[in-house]
Amino acid sequence: MVGYRYRVDDYYEVGREKIREYARAVQDFTPAHWSDAAARELGYTGLVAPTTFLSTVAMLANRKLFETVMTGYDVVVQTDQVFEMHRPILSGDRLTSDVELSAVRTIAGRDLLTVTNTFIDQHGEVVQVMHTTIVGINSEDITADVSDAIDRVIMSGLDTSTRAAAAPADNPPAADPEHTAAVSLVSRTRVPHTTVRFADLTAGTELPIRNVRLTRGDLVNYAGVSGDANPIHWHEGVAALAGLPDVIAHGMLTMGLGAGFVTEWLGDPGAVLRYSVRLSNYTVIEASTAGAVEFTGRVKSIDPDTRTAVIVIVAKSAGRKIFGLATAEVRFSD
Repeated sequence: MVGYRYRVDDYYEVGREKIREYARAVQDFTPAHWSDAAARELGYTGLVAPTTFLSTVAMLANRKLFETVMTGYDVVVQTDQVFEMHRPILSGDRLTSDVELSAVRTIAGRDLLTVTNTFIDQHGEVVQVMHTTIVGINSEDITADVSDAIDRVIMSGLDTSTRAAAAPADNPPAADPEHTAAVSLVSRTRVPHTTVRFADLTAGTELPIRNVRLTRGDLVNYAGVSGDANPIHWHEGVAALAGLPDVIAHGMLTMGLGAGFVTEWLGDPGAVLRYSVRLSNYTVIEASTAGAVEFTGRVKSIDPDTRTAVIVIVAKSAGRKIFGLATAEVRFSD
């Protein structure tokens, strides 16, 4: 079914308060996410959504794919995520999503599936493209106790049986077989208003260290804000049955924290052109104590012609590297 694609029937309108809600969930306090005045100072007409904000929209858009095509997987585990930003996402944007199962490969007997979301704005331009790679785990790899436990605690209204019961479509839908929408050039042509000047950068420049505290309450809040209701992030019993040492933080939550680490340093969230993360481990959050993630970063390379730089981001929790490889390509003011 590689190449199966569809366009979501309805648009998603980016809400002003939803931006603030998501920014709070990923502890991103860059003023442009919160204050209209601060956003206007950077040249924006509305609040700017955090870098990983559209992951929540993708979850809604991809539901049909999981229920009708990617069947037979009882559990999916996220491994890689890439965000390509062509224009900053602002409050009031009306976005339509094209969804495509763009790649499937098998490694060590497990299926790795890549889903591509292409977001098109109300003006018909591609504003962001997101590639999500997951590992599909079928019922042979997990115990029946896990499925039963999930059914007992999952949020009401989510039918976990539809994945196995639904039949895949016979053929990929014919509508919009090619993405003909023009790609927005805003991110690569607007002058960013970064607090860091490109002239002050050199390869090896280090970002200020950031330490983030995560509690069970933070995980529950992120689950509600993002729509990711997987109980391994908030239910000890399900986490144990899944072979985890305890409840773990959402991978996308740690990615959101990492993106905020970079954009707070930049001062202008619209300066990010690309953000890519490969997850290598998880952050355990015990009930008796808060978890912690330490973020460090350095400039890997710079391009004087485009005033861009590649930032390498390292995230560690309890001595373990959470990101196998994480980079952000960003643009700077003069």
